[in-house]
Amino acid sequence: MERLGRGEADVTTLTEATGAARTSVSQHLAKLRLAGLVVARKDGRRVVYSLRHGHLRRLVGEALNVADHQIGSLPPHD
Repeated sequence: MERLGRGEADVTTLTEATGAARTSVSQHLAKLRLAGLVVARKDGRRVVYSLRHGHLRRLVGEALNVADHQIGSLPPHD
């Protein structure tokens, strides 16, 4: 979701960005499409994905900011 918040991407780009297996990325994209969070369009032979609504970019950004803040406030490990 964070990568899609920066713009359109195909499965190969998302696989490289996440380090996840291609099949896993495809399955997650299918679920996100079913949930109405992601849309897909054909670009030649590629399928390009993007977030459905602009406000999702803001929500994803806010969620990542909260996570960064939470991680930053954890006590150091011994």
